[in-house]
Amino acid sequence: MAYRVGIDIGGTFTDFALLKGADVILHKNLSTPEDRSIGVMTGLEKLARMEGVPLSDFLGQCDAIVHGTTIADNTLIEMNGALTGLITTEGFRDEIEYRRGFKEDIWDVRLEPPKQITPRRRRLTVPERILHDGAVHKPLDEAAVRVACGRLKKQNVESVAISLLFSFVNPAHERRVAEIVREEMPGVHISPSHEVLSRGPEYDRTSTTVVNAYVAPRVTSYIEKLVSRLRAAGYRNQLMVMQASGGVMTKDYIEGSPIRVLASGPAGGVVGSAHVGSAKGYPNLLCVDMGGTSYDMSVVVNGAAPAEAGWNMHHRYLIGVPMVKVETHGAGGGSICSVNNGVLEVGPASAGADPGPICYGRGGKAPTITDALLMLGILSPDAGFAGGSFQLKKDGVEAAFAALADPLGYSAEDAAFDCWRVVNANMTQAVRRTTAGKGIDPKDMVMLAYGGNGPAFAAIQAEELGIEKVLAPKASPTFSALGALVANPSIDEERSYIAPADALDIGKLKSLWSELGKRAETYFTGAKFGKADIKAKYQMNMRYGGQNWALTFDIHEGALHDLSFVDAGIGARAIEAFNQRHTEEYGHIREHETPEITGVRLATFVDTPSPPAAKGFGARAAAAKPAKTRRANLGKGFKDTNVYLGDDLKPGHEIMGPAIIEETFTTIVVYPGWRAAIDDAGDYELTRVAG
Repeated sequence: MAYRVGIDIGGTFTDFALLKGADVILHKNLSTPEDRSIGVMTGLEKLARMEGVPLSDFLGQCDAIVHGTTIADNTLIEMNGALTGLITTEGFRDEIEYRRGFKEDIWDVRLEPPKQITPRRRRLTVPERILHDGAVHKPLDEAAVRVACGRLKKQNVESVAISLLFSFVNPAHERRVAEIVREEMPGVHISPSHEVLSRGPEYDRTSTTVVNAYVAPRVTSYIEKLVSRLRAAGYRNQLMVMQASGGVMTKDYIEGSPIRVLASGPAGGVVGSAHVGSAKGYPNLLCVDMGGTSYDMSVVVNGAAPAEAGWNMHHRYLIGVPMVKVETHGAGGGSICSVNNGVLEVGPASAGADPGPICYGRGGKAPTITDALLMLGILSPDAGFAGGSFQLKKDGVEAAFAALADPLGYSAEDAAFDCWRVVNANMTQAVRRTTAGKGIDPKDMVMLAYGGNGPAFAAIQAEELGIEKVLAPKASPTFSALGALVANPSIDEERSYIAPADALDIGKLKSLWSELGKRAETYFTGAKFGKADIKAKYQMNMRYGGQNWALTFDIHEGALHDLSFVDAGIGARAIEAFNQRHTEEYGHIREHETPEITGVRLATFVDTPSPPAAKGFGARAAAAKPAKTRRANLGKGFKDTNVYLGDDLKPGHEIMGPAIIEETFTTIVVYPGWRAAIDDAGDYELTRVAG
């Protein structure tokens, strides 16, 4: 039996999706923040036991292990990355501080700048200058580079970012600086900008390179440690790592640019959503993922989760590599509830996995949303939690909410209910802000809810947003891990080239796309994929003169290295495609202006087996029978509420709200005025039946 395993490490749980033929087996266990590879190996051992084989035999039969990780995000959140230095062109020492004048809130005079990854004392410059056409204006002063290395060495710098002006056109100086750094500072991690982000503008490239240098040692050491443990345990194939672009690639490719794993965990969930939504006939989705630590929101349009390269701000730093758009907010099951100056607040601080919520019984003292759900009867101490790995405990929960309620003058149950209301309002408002900014009306979307806590809140959020239908896949608790199995191995890179669209240099275009194609072929064939299996999307970045942002569009799709489309008519075709894309995005075009190209992009991928996703309702509709009742508050006060067990439900079963459905790894709440139906795949479709 051949297996494929998808893994996603969250702040609280590590999720697993095992693809075994056409069957998908789910598993969760608590994350191990002290060493996240321990949690991964623990979960794999559990999957092996479930299959009744030793771990070595199980791993020996694994065709692929695909891994999404938040280690880069956690490094930026906790600001515990490598001691990082920057070597840049003389005169550009403070480029990283100027930030193109960007400020998250222009009206907040007290807003502090981001915490410095490279303080000024570790940002050093060297005399050199390459012009926009690649010509050398001033030779590199190698002696100055050695002096800079000496200064960085005295400051115990562990990772060096190198970002010289126009190195993406001519990387000769940057390559030489990297050579000198290796000589002068052996063992230090080096991030040359032409390898991390080979395009302009200089702030985008410098910011991305500095963040890459900051997170790289932690990311690469973690991956190396995990690979070593997998090898020792019997795994013989490549470890595939999820990228922020929504694709996966080998360890070797990721280690060349670790920044590409930033936000890769949430990207997996969006890819999985697009796969399931399209299969069920819902190509336009509002995807919401509520886990233990955060609430992630994204949009799938026409069955795709496009990765955008450009102005991606993550943790207040610009990241210029292609990323699936995911908005993250501090609202999860572990979000801590508190009173601040008489105001009830929920999050963004989280109890995480250790100690976790009070009801985990691991020493947590602060009340959380998971504790509130237990108080409201939505969760139960009588049922196994997280696949039965442990049970929730009421000890200390009511007392914590009583202490929270005391300054507000009401009961512990009232405090828990208000925490439920506040976190729900926070998440709903986050959706409204994000969709409004994209010009999207949530009423036109179907909500797909996943994560351990997503289905517990989805229907009430959908009601407030005017959404009539919610999908809650049976695999939703481990959806990001499932998405890792759906994602194809892919490489998505670009190169800068600025020219009027009606005066393109055909030779230059062929040269840039050929260079990108050769890089992709090297990594794919190194991962033992056949050259003939590699598919390619040739894309262009274009804008009107004076615009800050370029739009990306496909110009050709076909085999790798097939550049027959690059001919005398490519400029006219590009203008037509750009105008269509501009109309879709902004609703107008500038009819009498010629746009300009700012770069070319090549997205390459290989198709791999994906978990099946069935659709439809073939079985006859029938009312399901509740397993029990429980006193619960689903927004209308405490009432005896029907409770259903997911293992008892079959395709065709229908459940009228108010009701609670207890699945192995999640709880689905059918709020008053809603109906749940189980489709042929065993997934839940919730429909609003009352105004």
